[in-house]
Amino acid sequence: MQWWNDFVTWLSATRNQPVIFSAIALIVAIIVASLLAAWIARGAIARLLAQHDRELKAAAIGSIVDAATEASVWNSLTPQEQVMNDRAVGMADIQIRLLPIKGSSIAADWAAHQLAELKRTSATFGYQLEPALVEFRDRLIDWQKKPSRARKIFQADLDRWKTQNSSTEKNLVAEQDAWVAQQHHDQFATPAPPARASAGQPLGYVPAAAPPSASASTASPSTETQRLLDDVQALEVRPAPLPKA
Repeated sequence: MQWWNDFVTWLSATRNQPVIFSAIALIVAIIVASLLAAWIARGAIARLLAQHDRELKAAAIGSIVDAATEASVWNSLTPQEQVMNDRAVGMADIQIRLLPIKGSSIAADWAAHQLAELKRTSATFGYQLEPALVEFRDRLIDWQKKPSRARKIFQADLDRWKTQNSSTEKNLVAEQDAWVAQQHHDQFATPAPPARASAGQPLGYVPAAAPPSASASTASPSTETQRLLDDVQALEVRPAPLPKA
């Protein structure tokens, strides 16, 4: 207890008051500076994360809108382009579902339904697809800005589509999609190469079969051969004519 009594005596001494005040001021300044630095660093990190999230959202929405643009002309794409578009749609769907936005899975389901409708409508050319693309883009941008309100609208659309589509309509739509896919496959099927023409004949010329002769139709091949041999033998044994005097 002696050292504690000595410390209290030194702390209460008048000549030590400036030293104590300087130490207290230094400690308070260090604490305030640390809190201020932590607050500034937290704000900078939060802004950096927000910027990164905006970039991710913009990239995902841009990818899905670009896929919707190609889906609007789905029937005119080649099979290779359709495969690439399906891969782009799959990647964009995953990006949207992983976004740190409330209701991202609902937005992905809504976008998948709209993409399927654009693909189906591209084969019928029933109406202009430009307004549908603009609405698709604006709805996704509005969801990125106001996720709570847009999520409710997306959910209402999904519920309405679910009640409207019966099993019979789904079967008809599936049959229509299969028919369109078959027509598209036949359109882009590789044609068979034409037959190579011989010398003096145009490309693609197919020689017609010679009609059977009357003798061939009435006589067998062996009888015709024997007749030719008899004629040759008769010519060989025929005597030469005598010279005139």
